[in-house]
Amino acid sequence: MESGGNGQFSFTELPTDVYSITVSAPGMKAYASAQLLLHAGETQILPPIMLSIFGGSTIVTVNGNKEQLSKQQVQIAVHQRIGRVIPTFYSTYGWNAPPMLARQKLQLGIRAVIDPVSLVSVAGIAAVEQYKNIFPSYGGGIEGYGKRYGTAFANHVSSTMLARAVYPSIFHQDPRYFYKGRGSVGSRALYAISAAVIARGDDGHSKPNYSGVLGQFSAAALSNFYYPASDRAASFVFINGLATTCAQAGANLIREFLLKRITSHDLLRDRRDLQLSGLDSDEWSEVEASSRLDEDVC
Repeated sequence: MESGGNGQFSFTELPTDVYSITVSAPGMKAYASAQLLLHAGETQILPPIMLSIFGGSTIVTVNGNKEQLSKQQVQIAVHQRIGRVIPTFYSTYGWNAPPMLARQKLQLGIRAVIDPVSLVSVAGIAAVEQYKNIFPSYGGGIEGYGKRYGTAFANHVSSTMLARAVYPSIFHQDPRYFYKGRGSVGSRALYAISAAVIARGDDGHSKPNYSGVLGQFSAAALSNFYYPASDRAASFVFINGLATTCAQAGANLIREFLLKRITSHDLLRDRRDLQLSGLDSDEWSEVEASSRLDEDVC
């Protein structure tokens, strides 16, 4: 049976009786109306009927050039700052954000190492160590501060590059924290803590966080080459590696519950920079659609 030119169906010359209308279509949920008492010669107009998709869910897959999407993730990361000042490059608020390729992981690691705010933070750590006379063999004055700054900077470089770039490239794991943002407080807290030892692989599956754990313990082991002799020991390597891993769990809790509202996101600026880097309008539309889907999910 076909509808009229206005899209409506018409049933004429029906005898007095009780009727029910049923509508079905492939892949859609069937519709059945309530019973209708109709007398001969009577006219009734029913409201529009809309069928819903069977199963109630739709899967949308967004594809694009892997290298360009990887570059896009770096551009988004470097624009994320707490209060537009403090970098938070390794948090992502898109649950379905595409993975970064090895080259972009290394680029983001270098960017994190040389960020001015990070360098100021290293200077602050060295100043506190100088004030509390940590590593007393370094002495005081400018020379002692310079040695402490060098030590703090070496820690910063090794932990960032190994845990965030080198090992993630080797093990094909994503170095970022993926903001969950939904579920109970307990489930979100457990997820945040577990993210210190469970990472997302570049294939999207969860795996033991070889990159983060090995990166932190490797950085602690490397410190034995430049720490004062009195502060070199296998026990120090274990303690420092474990402490850094626990600190990462604490940082993840802060990411999950506190930072999103005060972290700057500039989608228009990201779009301009990506277009300048060669991402065409069709690829950007795919990325933008993915971002909107992520916001809806989270």
